[in-house]
Amino acid sequence: MNTLPDRIARVLRQDVQSMHAYAVQPSAGFIKLDAMENPFALPAHLQQALGERLGRVAMHRYPAGRVDELKAALARHAGLPEDCALMLGNGSDELISLLAMACDVPGATLLAPLPGFVMYAMSAQLQGLRFVGVPLTADFELDEAAMLAAIEQHQPAIVYLAYPNNPTGNLWSDESIERIIQAAPGLVVMDEAYQPFASRDSMARLARWPQVLVMRTMSKFGLAGVRIGYMMGRRELIEQVDKVRPPYNISVLNAEAALFALEHADEYARQAGVIRAERQRLMAALSDMPGVRPFPSEANMILVRVPDAGAWFARLKQHGVLVKNVSALHPLLHNCLRLTVGTPEENTQMLQALKANL
Repeated sequence: MNTLPDRIARVLRQDVQSMHAYAVQPSAGFIKLDAMENPFALPAHLQQALGERLGRVAMHRYPAGRVDELKAALARHAGLPEDCALMLGNGSDELISLLAMACDVPGATLLAPLPGFVMYAMSAQLQGLRFVGVPLTADFELDEAAMLAAIEQHQPAIVYLAYPNNPTGNLWSDESIERIIQAAPGLVVMDEAYQPFASRDSMARLARWPQVLVMRTMSKFGLAGVRIGYMMGRRELIEQVDKVRPPYNISVLNAEAALFALEHADEYARQAGVIRAERQRLMAALSDMPGVRPFPSEANMILVRVPDAGAWFARLKQHGVLVKNVSALHPLLHNCLRLTVGTPEENTQMLQALKANL
């Protein structure tokens, strides 16, 4: 283990030195089903058209007008209400960090159900804010009573509700969400990273609740490598949060690729339809496996509980399939694996590898 020289260690925050970095598994040579990516590449003719278009981008200029055009295109795509606005982030991760920065008032607390997306807690820690996690029920539903009690006790500046949730993949009760929004003294962020695969969304809440923000990403849309996140809310709220955004945080190449994708949204919608159908096929097959319990999902992943997550994860790797072992992330996830929905061929190979564990 490397140790820092004293002259360096004394100028770095102790909590940062004690943190674990966000881990990304090496995936070369595997069927990669660990990161909830869209498994489909663009058809060849669209790849060629995109390449030619990117070749014409003015990379010697700072991004400006094209980023504004991307914001307008995303607003149309999402059906943004007229009294609302939209801001862009370098993925949703940056938006989460910017929110923590904007809400860093003395004594501020961030609150979210657990297990959930790790960046909520990490952004709080890096900004010096307190994070409160409220455990889900054993079936990964919102514990509404516990959430309301935590809100009353801690008066959080931000409540995060991932919809669907990561890593559990489920949508929560709309009635519970409404009561949480009513009780929250600050902002409520509906994180809809997996919206292309879900049967419900939160856009109507923007019109009803001035404290609600809806956050989405183009990563699950099909552009994980492009890093475009966006957040929508009442115009006056977005204008305030947008003040802490770094200038030119979206590259002109990323903006152009995202505009191209939105112009071909029908292709990405077709891909999402295949993923939803494959999710149902996987659910049915997993449900028939003895000792395997899949949990309901409206995302492009399925959480499953198996007899021994560590052993099953290792044997899947031996069969060339890489998934995510989430069993150590929270006690409720004991012996759980998270399976990304891949192409039909990839899913068939994953099922064969899983059956080899039986």
